[in-house]
Amino acid sequence: QVQLVESGGGLVQTGGSLRLACAASGRTFSMYAKGWFRQAPGKEREFVAAISATGGNQDYADSVKGRFTISRDNAKNTVYLQMNSLKPEDTAVYYCTADTGYYRLRTGLVDYWGQGTQVTVSS
Repeated sequence: QVQLVESGGGLVQTGGSLRLACAASGRTFSMYAKGWFRQAPGKEREFVAAISATGGNQDYADSVKGRFTISRDNAKNTVYLQMNSLKPEDTAVYYCTADTGYYRLRTGLVDYWGQGTQVTVSS
């Protein structure tokens, strides 16, 4: 069983930066690939980024490529999402995900979801 708790959301101006963190419980944290999804008001949940269990592979949505960076620290049981050059269209609730299958993260058909953290980018 894995529990995920996100933090780091907030209000930021266009062009600003935020770093989200997702702390995981469970002794098998290092075995899980991790990812981030987001859901804006009135829109479907969408894939943002994913990182493999070892951290050697990352995957990004085209809309965030070059601006967002996903990383993980297995010693701290935490995965991060560094978000730079934020735009109003990045406003959403951001969810952390975990699954044993790295290639499932982009689909959203994953084992575990966090409760989400709100990111609001003002224009």
